[in-house]
Amino acid sequence: MSTLTGISANRLELLQIADAVAREKSIEREVVVEAIEEAIQKAARSRYGAEHDIRVHIDPKTGETEITRVVTVVADEQEEEINEYAQRRLSEALVTDKTAEIGTTYTEVLPPFEFGRVQTQMARQVVTGKVREAERERQYEEFKDRVGEIVNGSAKRVEYGNVIVDLGRGEGIMRRDQSIPRETFQVGDRVRAYIYDVRRETKGPQIMLSRAHGGFMAKLFAQEVPEVYDGVIEIRAVARDPGSRAKMAVISNDSSIDPVGACVGMRGSRVQAVVAELQGEKIDIIQWNPDEATFLVNALAPAEVTKVVLDEEEERVEVVVPDEQLSLAIGRRGQNVRLASQLTGWQIDIMTESQESERRQREFAERTVLFQESLDVDEVIAQLLVTEGFATVEDVAYVEADEIAAIEGFDEDTAEEIQARARDYLDREAAEYDAKRKELGVEDGLLEIEGVTLPMSVAFGEGDVKTVEDLAGLVPDDIRGYYETKGTERIREPGILDSFNMTPEDAERLIMRARVAVGWIEAEPEPEMEVEAEPYDEAAAVFGDSSRGA
Repeated sequence: MSTLTGISANRLELLQIADAVAREKSIEREVVVEAIEEAIQKAARSRYGAEHDIRVHIDPKTGETEITRVVTVVADEQEEEINEYAQRRLSEALVTDKTAEIGTTYTEVLPPFEFGRVQTQMARQVVTGKVREAERERQYEEFKDRVGEIVNGSAKRVEYGNVIVDLGRGEGIMRRDQSIPRETFQVGDRVRAYIYDVRRETKGPQIMLSRAHGGFMAKLFAQEVPEVYDGVIEIRAVARDPGSRAKMAVISNDSSIDPVGACVGMRGSRVQAVVAELQGEKIDIIQWNPDEATFLVNALAPAEVTKVVLDEEEERVEVVVPDEQLSLAIGRRGQNVRLASQLTGWQIDIMTESQESERRQREFAERTVLFQESLDVDEVIAQLLVTEGFATVEDVAYVEADEIAAIEGFDEDTAEEIQARARDYLDREAAEYDAKRKELGVEDGLLEIEGVTLPMSVAFGEGDVKTVEDLAGLVPDDIRGYYETKGTERIREPGILDSFNMTPEDAERLIMRARVAVGWIEAEPEPEMEVEAEPYDEAAAVFGDSSRGA
């Protein structure tokens, strides 16, 4: 910007500067001209006084520079103090100009002047700052819509494992955790990466690059597999352990095209091209399925799965595999099951067939003993009830009598007797819970909260929650338990109702009902549900709605 030392030197020189800077920085010529105008304006105010309203205009065709001082007519009664150098009261202006009105401006052309050293430095800073600001805005506008694309560049700098990548019309940064482990770049190396975010920050746009992102692998397949690029095959999910192994779920919108085969390619040519770019990362391509259980089985490949049990509320799944397949299903350092969990969004618990068999036998024995003790029946009858699917005394007490009578060797009288014994047992149990509740000092009002049962009230009492206010002051973690990290160890802190396996929603619902009951908040209308009226039974309060019979 040394040419700014004298404006009168060459009128066209300013336009040449503007053209050169605009080309170099890939910004609009008009932006550079405006920056030069502002620089000259700032220098002129430094020369003539900052209190003057000095304006500069450069003709974009001829380069002619005009410096003017402007005086504006203002109202006599304006609140702010009059700037005598840039403003004139209306009454004063009318003395010399009968047509004057508020807002009228008078301009005086100032002569060109030579820039001193200070003015030159000031002008250079203004132009440089404006150009840099325009360049940053241009970069942001150019890259903000390119999130999700793969770009090519060269490593410009490497700082503490972070790679600054020259993208031609901008710079991107690939942080250490977004690169493939054990992959190193030297200055000048070619870098192929995925734009996963573009942020506008004070120091300029931050173009965030990644080679570890799942989207990078998906885009590589789109480049290698025409069916993916055309949308015939969709990549529904990707899970990666960068540089080691990955799983990708695909589905075909054309029944005649095998999505897995198309992505693998002839003799693995397509998948190998992606593997080479990902530094030898092994890729399992599986078929996506709308049925969750089927998709989970596919995701755990190459392990074979014999049984899947879904718990949709907790988003957990229990998977049973043959004993010899356990290590394959889990994978080295848990890699296979971890990637399958990321791919499907389910938390996966794996057990072997022998472990499941042992658990079934243990549950069968425990339920048999429960029925023997609670119903006062022999082992054969208790085992028959368990075999028919009865798991709790409540199941026996409140099921239709015909279901019990239909068991081989049973009749209606036997069914009635068994149900009578079950109800008697629940009545005794309810009385014991109620006595325990009162002994612990739990007030009756706590049982009036919908969803609180007698066993829960005892657990609350043991956890020092004895009033509705106490319940209202809890948070869901107090009820369900939570995990806490101590040093390097992750320890679970049990909740007050830990043994009741409550969902976060149920726990929050209990607390909100208590807060409504004590008047801390207003009740929100709940959806109406048609409930079939049942005869009152105190024992039902043990596991049902305690407000009916506590």
